[in-house]
Amino acid sequence: MLVSSAAAVATTAIGSSFAAAAAADGFQFKYMVGSCMYGYLYLGEILPEVAKCGASHLDIWPKRHGNQREQLADMGEELFASLLEKHDVKLGCITQYGLGPFRLQDEMKLAQRFGCQTIVTGGSGPKGLKGAELKKAVGEFLEKMKPHLEVAEETGVTIAIENHGNNLIDSPDSLRYLAELRPSKHIAVALAPYHLPQDPQLVSGLIRELGESIEVFYAWQHGDGCMTKLPKDQELKQMPGRGPLDFGPLVKALADIKYSGWTEIFMHPVPRGIPILETAPEVTAEINKSRTYLAELAKQA
Repeated sequence: MLVSSAAAVATTAIGSSFAAAAAADGFQFKYMVGSCMYGYLYLGEILPEVAKCGASHLDIWPKRHGNQREQLADMGEELFASLLEKHDVKLGCITQYGLGPFRLQDEMKLAQRFGCQTIVTGGSGPKGLKGAELKKAVGEFLEKMKPHLEVAEETGVTIAIENHGNNLIDSPDSLRYLAELRPSKHIAVALAPYHLPQDPQLVSGLIRELGESIEVFYAWQHGDGCMTKLPKDQELKQMPGRGPLDFGPLVKALADIKYSGWTEIFMHPVPRGIPILETAPEVTAEINKSRTYLAELAKQA
């Protein structure tokens, strides 16, 4: 209970200070760092990098993208809590695609113990639908989610559904239906531009439509993709400021809706499970290049 209480108080304090800063200085991003950006590195090596990335919260990933969720299980919650405290980092999100949306009860209880308010996963249902069939399928998915959303409400967790490729929730329309039909604010959107048409006007318009239903914004573009091994300079085109997608309209839309959810600067390496660059300091430096790019856009928003 001590871990949970301390984490909850700290999370509230950080959220309040962020809101005050945003009100004083205009739009600001609330960053968290995805552990998988560092591959399978030990949590003790990753946590010192979080503050250097302009963040105070970690998004912890399991295999195959990272293995920090497994590290947590191996070391136990008390040691994990002490590592977080040592490096002044909070648990902001647990990403769990493997469990899917219907097996998150234990993860939600874990999140509650650490004052973590977000879990990201994918949707579940038929693929390739459009129009009325798609809307019906999204509605059926949300109906099935209701018992799980009761647990989400009890634990103070929001389940954020990413628009992952080849999924029920993968298209702009599916996201619109999710936002329109959601029965609770404890289910929301994890918006990944990578999986959308690389049209800044389309994506920025979608951001305005989805509004407060966005829980996580991945600062992530398609670039040259992440499914086949490429030279590193091409692989890094997924990062904001590296590839061709103009994030200016996206940042302006986020500012216009007064977005206060998480932002995660993100990409996938090939193969999965390796850091995006060879060392932790190199990964941090690359994240900060994108953060500088986004900060300049935020000033103009």
